[in-house]
Amino acid sequence: MASAADKVISLWPEGVPGKRDIGPEQVGNGYTSNVSEATLTMVSPAVDHPNGTAVIICPGGGYVRMSTAREGDQYANWLGTLGVTAFVLKYRMQEYGHPAPLQDVLRAVRTLRSRAAEFGIRADRIGVMGSSAGGHLAASAGTLFDSPLGRTGAPLDSVSARPDFMMLMYPVITMQDPVAHAGSRKALLGANPSAQDLTLMSLEKQVTPATPPTLLIHTQEDNTVPVENSILFYQALTKAKVPTEMYLFEHGGHGMGMRQGLGTSSLWPRRAEEWLRERGLLSAAPAQTK
Repeated sequence: MASAADKVISLWPEGVPGKRDIGPEQVGNGYTSNVSEATLTMVSPAVDHPNGTAVIICPGGGYVRMSTAREGDQYANWLGTLGVTAFVLKYRMQEYGHPAPLQDVLRAVRTLRSRAAEFGIRADRIGVMGSSAGGHLAASAGTLFDSPLGRTGAPLDSVSARPDFMMLMYPVITMQDPVAHAGSRKALLGANPSAQDLTLMSLEKQVTPATPPTLLIHTQEDNTVPVENSILFYQALTKAKVPTEMYLFEHGGHGMGMRQGLGTSSLWPRRAEEWLRERGLLSAAPAQTK
């Protein structure tokens, strides 16, 4: 298997939209910050016969930094054991603000869908997974995939950016009090966001019947992003008749990732595997060309 370093995919080869000089990217201790150049890092499945399913992983970090190791690489390696091809997204954050992260995640979906055969994946099996603020970004892809804010005038805009499924780990969902994560809101929308932006990026308000099937995982002990974020999204999905499952565990604080020793919450990867399998996403399938 090629190393991850051999499989870094530039998302804006024609030039980053609104690029500005923010200094060098910062990488260390499992985190990445100060990003200008959005990329996908492909992690090939650790099995001989990939099933054609792909997942774009959005690490969390409050739109200030990304927990690349714990909520990116670790998830990618786990998905690889299931035959899934993972792509860890490196996206622009507070230095650019809204809508740069949305542009990056939607460009990621369009890139994989347009080059599915090249990557050995199916164009109709491209999901997004995200944790915390990365969960907000993944949920943005699933609710705002047709937004004009996600288009730049490039030919690739004609490719559908709708994910086929979502897996959201203790996600930031709402931008409105009392259960908003204030840090993510400020980093994404600024200190004094408009009412329009607050509504648009409160994703429980953007769910439609076209929102893709969703798995939600959260815990009662999350004192950073309240569990009500997932509950609000679940209620909106249910109202729109979008297939969804939600696991709310007792133990496990914010950012638990795949840590052991947290009681039943440490078993969430089993529940996620069951959900993927039930949806037919782990069955063998040939790659499609479009």
